[in-house]
Amino acid sequence: MSKLLVTGADGFIGSHLTEALVRAGHEVRAFVLYNSFNSWGWLDRCAPDVKGRFEVFAGDIRDPHGVRTAMTGCDAVLHLAALIAIPYSYHSPDTYIDTNIKGTLNVVQAARDLNIAKVIHTSTSEVYGTAQFVPITELHPLEGQSPYSASKIGADQLAMSFYRSFGTPIGIVRPFNTYGPRQSTRAVIPTIITQLAHGKQQIKLGAIHPTRDFNFVSDTVNGFIAALNSPSSIGEVINLGSNYEISIGETANVIADIMGIRLEIICDNQRLRPEKSEVERLWASNEKAQKLLSWSPIYAGKEGFKRGIAETIAWFTNPDNLSAYKDDGYTI
Repeated sequence: MSKLLVTGADGFIGSHLTEALVRAGHEVRAFVLYNSFNSWGWLDRCAPDVKGRFEVFAGDIRDPHGVRTAMTGCDAVLHLAALIAIPYSYHSPDTYIDTNIKGTLNVVQAARDLNIAKVIHTSTSEVYGTAQFVPITELHPLEGQSPYSASKIGADQLAMSFYRSFGTPIGIVRPFNTYGPRQSTRAVIPTIITQLAHGKQQIKLGAIHPTRDFNFVSDTVNGFIAALNSPSSIGEVINLGSNYEISIGETANVIADIMGIRLEIICDNQRLRPEKSEVERLWASNEKAQKLLSWSPIYAGKEGFKRGIAETIAWFTNPDNLSAYKDDGYTI
């Protein structure tokens, strides 16, 4: 599988994955969202050793004709393109159905028709909702607590239905909360870092009691590549998580300690999810990934988390990178 299509290649995880695949010697076609500025998202700032070594296809995952054109001639597809912001899904749920569900249909239908050798579809830990047991295995019930998570449940089920109905070679990876360089401030870790980096000691957050299983971006990328390379991933849903649980409040304190800043947290009501929509607890079992993919996180446990946070802080506090982020307001 030498020629690969990465959808969502212009995004946070997708850009890191594109770089890693190019470095591994693959011929990569990067599917980016068309725009009249000819922006390739984070690929505009890709690493010097990768620049110019991949093909770019500008299109829209919601358009079946463009998706089919982009997939033609490829051996495998890593499908990451999606709308992922939970607050925005309260605001505009229809776009999540079109992008996440219809976009996935476009990918798997083209994969079936073009006899693509493998599709790796991206899920999310949000499909589990608040943990009913921990650590969360792939057998945990699915609970759509936001329009976003409901759309991803639909996309996951649709992708797996093509495997079961037509034998389309599809595997699903389910990353828990990925963090690292290039992430949007719609996510909590960049929100904390950028507020502190802009000189604020009183920072605005939503709920700080929920817990998350944070996964450093390079670990997530390695999980995608392991799933691509392993025959055992076909027909399977596989968690990518660190098997370490930490609250949002504790996460903020870890960041402040590393940055050497005394922190005060102010609850900003607009950042709170509706009560029944808040996912209170996420903690991944990664046993299946270890067994089927021989994958385990390098940035594991408390010390691994601190190392990942330190690397993330170093990237965000670089003035060239920090300048790309607005210093005030709430990103939904």
